[in-house]
Amino acid sequence: MKTIVPFAALALSALALPVSAQSAGDWTIGLGLASVMPKDGNGTLTAGAVDVGNDLRPSITVEYFIRDNIGVELLAATPFKHDVSVGALGKVGTVKHLPPVVSLNYHWDTGSAFQPYAGIGVNFTGFWDEKTTGALADSELSLKNSWGLAAQVGADWWLNDRAALRGTVRWIVIDSDVYLDGDKIGTAEVDPLVVQAAYVMRF
Repeated sequence: MKTIVPFAALALSALALPVSAQSAGDWTIGLGLASVMPKDGNGTLTAGAVDVGNDLRPSITVEYFIRDNIGVELLAATPFKHDVSVGALGKVGTVKHLPPVVSLNYHWDTGSAFQPYAGIGVNFTGFWDEKTTGALADSELSLKNSWGLAAQVGADWWLNDRAALRGTVRWIVIDSDVYLDGDKIGTAEVDPLVVQAAYVMRF
């Protein structure tokens, strides 16, 4: 109890630390990790239900504040690689993709170290390097690029006026037409949650 009380007091005092709001003209850069987790049930192809696996990669965000508390943000990352399974065939291949997102975010000025935000934007997902394995090893798999909406909620814990720890959850609409040997066999409804943790620097 003697150790818990001072720790709780320290945590509350940190929460109350005054941190200046995001101002027009500010830039932030966030460096971290992002996990792309496709939803359960990724559509049905000719050969059965499709399942797209998860992946974790380094990520970066760059945000410019066009007005106080309102920023335009770009999310980028190193290429993600996913296993693709189809029905009873099991794993049929792998695919790489990049899902950059441009968002318009609103950051709430709480006057404390904890500052939540939310945003909505648009996503472009480019697929490439599709490789087939197992039952489809001799076939050519292709996933078409996708455009879709994206939404996010997150929060910054400001360590000082120039640095923060950030947690973010995004939902991205990614629907890709799937072709096997040139013939369309269905649509993969990836629609992932993207969970990101980052260290943010303000300039």
